Amino acid sequence: MLRRLPRRLVVALGAALVLVVVAVIGIRWWHQEHRTELARAVAMAPAATERLSWTDWRGVRRSLGVSLDARPSTDEVTAFLDEAFGRDLSPSSALVESAATLNEEFRFSPATIDWELLAQGAEGAVDILGLPEDTDFDALGDTLESLGFTRPSDETGVWVGGPDLLARIGPSLTPELQHFALLPDAGVVLTSDTEGYLEEALDSATGDGDHLTSVDEVVEAAGSPLAAAVYTGAYACEHLAMAAADDTDRAQADELIAGAGGVHPVSGFAMASQPDGEVTVDLSFETDDAARADADSRATLAAGPAPGQGGSFTDRFELTSATAQGSVVRLVLDPVEGQYVLSDLTSGPVLFATC
Repeated sequence: MLRRLPRRLVVALGAALVLVVVAVIGIRWWHQEHRTELARAVAMAPAATERLSWTDWRGVRRSLGVSLDARPSTDEVTAFLDEAFGRDLSPSSALVESAATLNEEFRFSPATIDWELLAQGAEGAVDILGLPEDTDFDALGDTLESLGFTRPSDETGVWVGGPDLLARIGPSLTPELQHFALLPDAGVVLTSDTEGYLEEALDSATGDGDHLTSVDEVVEAAGSPLAAAVYTGAYACEHLAMAAADDTDRAQADELIAGAGGVHPVSGFAMASQPDGEVTVDLSFETDDAARADADSRATLAAGPAPGQGGSFTDRFELTSATAQGSVVRLVLDPVEGQYVLSDLTSGPVLFATC
């Protein structure tokens, strides 16, 4: 025979359950509200994304001491981008070559937007742009229409352009600018070279579709960098591995890896230029044990020869620390003056990032 719980106990249990639910919701809200701009942008990327390229343009301007108004001259835009290139702060952008025409015709450019995240995968690519709070999206829509883009029936639909339209607008426009989508409530613009893929990306950006989650750990670890390259584990293991090296370099790499104690496959990768000038490398693993083991082995590899790249990693940077926090390993690199660590070491083979 079932016994009923006392009414006071039932009420108490119900109240406790409500408190638990409220606490969980509160924690989720706190995490949402305290996300970095990078994490917020990555949360908009489609689930099929394999490679992310981040530029905090507002942070880059601050770092360089550059102050520009909302409509800078093309010469000012060019000078700013030249300075950013010299500091290795613009290698992740898809808009640099298009900047002059963007500034003149579209009325925005890397010199005026807040940030940019290029999300690429086997199915397509989308460039997600964070615009300043005071952006007039109605005026931006009018500009696109005046340039020849077809206005969508839905205000959050796709503005259709195409390669012929870009050619008429001006020179050196990246194909990713063929189609636009405006999301005023989120303060972002999405662009892509493929109309259908942009429609899919819109679903992810607005929360109606799946989005990328496999890089969440390394994105959180990266913090608020000025520029970064973020890869899924599968992409990193294919494109940063030593398989692309020649036979001699592969043989040397095998010996170095064995001597360092071996490595585990990574599940996520982020290399980032931080505001203090350091470059951080965050690698996530399936287990905490794998991370602890790889903190030592990858530190050894990052302080020695660089087969496939030439010379030694010490020619490019000083490894100042290697730590494991949970399932994430962080390497902190202090670049040698004149070395372009981020742009040079985000394409393989990179021994200390190999699988």
